[in-house]
Amino acid sequence: MAFQKDNTFVTGRFKSVGFALKGAIKLITTEHSVMVQTSLGVILTITGFVIGITPTEWLFQTFAIGLVLSIEGLNTAIEKVADFIHPDYHERIGFIKDIAAGSVFFAAITAIIIGLIIYVPHFI
Repeated sequence: MAFQKDNTFVTGRFKSVGFALKGAIKLITTEHSVMVQTSLGVILTITGFVIGITPTEWLFQTFAIGLVLSIEGLNTAIEKVADFIHPDYHERIGFIKDIAAGSVFFAAITAIIIGLIIYVPHFI
């Protein structure tokens, strides 16, 4: 079955959103790291409502959660492509995968710092 591109603006956008939603669901339901990060995002969102964080804090928290999930999604895609291209261990593929994982590390550290800035004052 060949993929046929939909060139109409409206139906093409709906299809694109459908593909994106399908990918997000696959990430959340198949990747353990994304499951953990999504769970933490939900917990922090509930905590934000309970504590009553400010609109500015909501902006930073939402950005941090989205950043981590987005970078983790890209990391997962890079790992899947690398494994498809070279299923056995290869030093250069390992290097590429390590760099992709490093980007998740930077996003996670950023999110942790944002979380500490938002929540520590509420508990002190």
